[in-house]
Amino acid sequence: MKHLPGQPHSLPRHRLSLFDYKAQHFDFSWLDRVATITLNRPERKNPISFDSYAELRDLFNSMCLADDVDAIVLSGAGENFSSGGDVHEIIGPLTKFDMPGLLAFTRMTGDVIKAMRACPQPIIAAVDGVSAGAGAMLALGSDLRFGTARSKTFFLFNRVGLAGCDMGACTLLPRTIGQGRASELLFTGRALKGYEAQQWGFFNRLCEPDVLLEQAQQFAIELTSGPTFANGMTKKMLKQEWNMGLDEAIEAEAQAQAICMMTNDFHRAYNAFVAKSTPVFKGD
Repeated sequence: MKHLPGQPHSLPRHRLSLFDYKAQHFDFSWLDRVATITLNRPERKNPISFDSYAELRDLFNSMCLADDVDAIVLSGAGENFSSGGDVHEIIGPLTKFDMPGLLAFTRMTGDVIKAMRACPQPIIAAVDGVSAGAGAMLALGSDLRFGTARSKTFFLFNRVGLAGCDMGACTLLPRTIGQGRASELLFTGRALKGYEAQQWGFFNRLCEPDVLLEQAQQFAIELTSGPTFANGMTKKMLKQEWNMGLDEAIEAEAQAQAICMMTNDFHRAYNAFVAKSTPVFKGD
């Protein structure tokens, strides 16, 4: 095809690297194409502040353009995941907000979950100890959850006089553990303990506390060795198909799979099968 004057040869690749990202309100590390985000205020069970909400939202949005991150691990420092919104830094000030201010805040917290669900990288939450309120929602907003027997997850919004419909809880939780079980947790705010959480499907697996983060990171590394473009498509379709009928979903998957069949990874897999070897995927 002849190149027309003034026409770009190709669209620019607006990509970015998060290798040297410097987090301000939590810890961030990068290794083997896995980004680890650690909520790091262990003396108060890793609460979330206005600033950390905003930075988490922006960082997860940036993941859509990151060309050096293929999986994400979300954890908490010390022996807890996160106690949720900070009582003194968030709950107290919210009692003085007007309605527009409150709505701006609740939309911002929801935008964190939207960004987590929209980024193509699988997110593995490493959940030890307490995960409560918004902390529980960060775990729920992840794609997979590794927990411990001593963990306690609280969707405790009703305990502070609020509805359980916070940050997508009434959509995500029933799809994860079922409508009846989700209703129980959201109406009572009771603790979902480790073994029960695994039985109910909230946790994918239980780990010993001292190896929880290591096992989550190792699993993330295993995912990075797979067809990462196709994994991103899987995550996208899992999200999109919530609002589709069966016929619409089958057609959407036909289109998605046809796109994946155009990737080099698909051809690598076939060539490796013919050669009786293991494919080396590169995410393109």
